[in-house]
Amino acid sequence: MAESQQVTAQGRKRWSLPQRSETNQSKPNRGPDRDPERTLRVPFRGEVSGGIKPGKKIVVMGVVDSHPDRFYIALTCGPGTREPPPNVALELCVRFRDRQVLRRACMSRSWGDVESAVPFFPFIKDQPFKIELHCEQSRFLVFVDGQQLFDFHHRVTPLCDINTLWIKGSVTITKLA
Repeated sequence: MAESQQVTAQGRKRWSLPQRSETNQSKPNRGPDRDPERTLRVPFRGEVSGGIKPGKKIVVMGVVDSHPDRFYIALTCGPGTREPPPNVALELCVRFRDRQVLRRACMSRSWGDVESAVPFFPFIKDQPFKIELHCEQSRFLVFVDGQQLFDFHHRVTPLCDINTLWIKGSVTITKLA
């Protein structure tokens, strides 16, 4: 599936995701962790089977590009047909230029405040990483390579509505679980 990007009048990039062809519609959409035929190309959009709930963990393994700018990981309510869907439970933006890890949420197309404090910047060009997103009752705990990087309190509820994972930017994804 080939995705393309468009630039809006405000200079923001939008994803344009092609619709499934009739031949592909017969295949069930089993999500990134259950379909071995699914290619892990960036930009990536995949279903989180059963939605998010306390105790659930999402693991993203990949490699940072050799000349990285930034990359994004987002958990959203529904796949949407363009970026962003109306409700984004967590958008994580890793910016290499200023070594920041930013996160925010969007409710009814209105973005909340950006959080940026982290104890360290864990991403290195050309190096592999493992991001774990743990869902707890009141927050997400985010670990990188086994070290807790930050927590992010839930803004979007109910949690079970959070059912789509988006990834884009200067990374190659090697495994999703």
